Formats: sequence, C-alpha cells, structure tokens
Amino acid sequence: MASDQIRQMVNFILQEAHEKANEIRVKTEHDFNLEKQTRVHEAKLSIQEEFAKKEKDREIQERIARSAEIGECNVKKMKVRDDLLNNLLAEAGEKCAMVARGTNYPQLLQKLIVQGLIKIEEMDVTVYCRKDDASTVKSIIKAAVAEYVEIMERESGIKLSPKLTMNTDSSKDLPESSFGGVVLTALNGKIVCDNTMAARLELVYEELLPSIRAILFPEE
Repeated sequence: MASDQIRQMVNFILQEAHEKANEIRVKTEHDFNLEKQTRVHEAKLSIQEEFAKKEKDREIQERIARSAEIGECNVKKMKVRDDLLNNLLAEAGEKCAMVARGTNYPQLLQKLIVQGLIKIEEMDVTVYCRKDDASTVKSIIKAAVAEYVEIMERESGIKLSPKLTMNTDSSKDLPESSFGGVVLTALNGKIVCDNTMAARLELVYEELLPSIRAILFPEE
C-alpha cells in the first residue's frame, strides 16, 4: 500500500519533471527562434542600410563628377567666348590704328583735344600723345584752343583764355597700344581726361557688349 503511494508520487514527480522539461524545451526553442528572427531581421536592416548608404554615396559621387564636368565645360566655353571677344576687340584696335594713319587723323586729334578741354574744365592743361603724333598735335594745338574758346563763348557768353601745353617728358609719351588720340591732365595730374582711341574703343565696347553677345551667342 505504502509502496503504491510512493510509486504514484514518483510517477507524478516524473510526469511533472517531463512536463517541466518539455515546457522549458518549447520555451527555449521559441526564444531561440525569436532571437534568430530578430538577428536575421537586424542583419537584413543592416545590409539594407549599408546598401542604401553605398547607393547614396554613389549618387553623390556621380553628381559631384557630373557637376565638375559641367563646370569644366562651362569654363572652357567661357574661355572660348572670352577669347573670341578679346580677338574682336583686338581687331577693332587694329582698325583704330589704321584711322591714326589716315589723312583725316589731324582733324580727329583736334576734335579729341577740344572735347577733352570741355570735359576737363580747367585753364592750365597738359596734353600727352604718342611720339609719332607729337608733330601733328603741336601743329593743331592753336586751332584746337581757338575752337574750344569759340564754343564756350557761344554757349556761355564767356570768353576763356586756356593755356594748353604739350608734354615734354618723352618717358610719358603714350604707348602704341593707345592706338592714337590724346590724354589731357590738369592740376599736376590730379584731373585726367583719357581721350585715346583705345579708351574710346573700350567705352564703345562696354556699351555694345550686350548687343555683341546677343549676336555672337544667341543661344544665351
């Protein structure tokens, strides 16, 4: 009788132990599978993030390379255009130099001097020119002053007595790159009127530059 009760107790304990062991096994497998799924999911996310990062880096590098290529092309295009405009300006300068060799150049010099006197509005003025133009300028100074006086008297009713002298320092003669014309100064060089052919060409060029660009580069 007592032995049957002990056997029943033993069987009960063993049954409980089996059930507990089975419960532990099931829970362990569940936890293991859950952990495995979690790690696999995290690994997938990590791989996706790494791939997305590499893809983004690749796109950024492509954009940088494309931007650099576009920038380089724009620089080359701007250089070609600048070269073309500079060549155009150089050709215009050569034509100005041809004007300085023409028969009407003395009259042009006189008009440039008169215009300079009107602009500078001073009574003691020094005129500078190229070495090759010195004799021509010297021969027209008197006529230029007379024309200036006549214009001012007609316009203002006042007769002026300006003093116009030529530069005597050969080191200050205008360079050939001025293409001719004159520079007038007053008050020891504090007031300057650049009426050279190069200066006037530059003024015209700057004024016409938008139109020139529209003609040469209509795609803009």
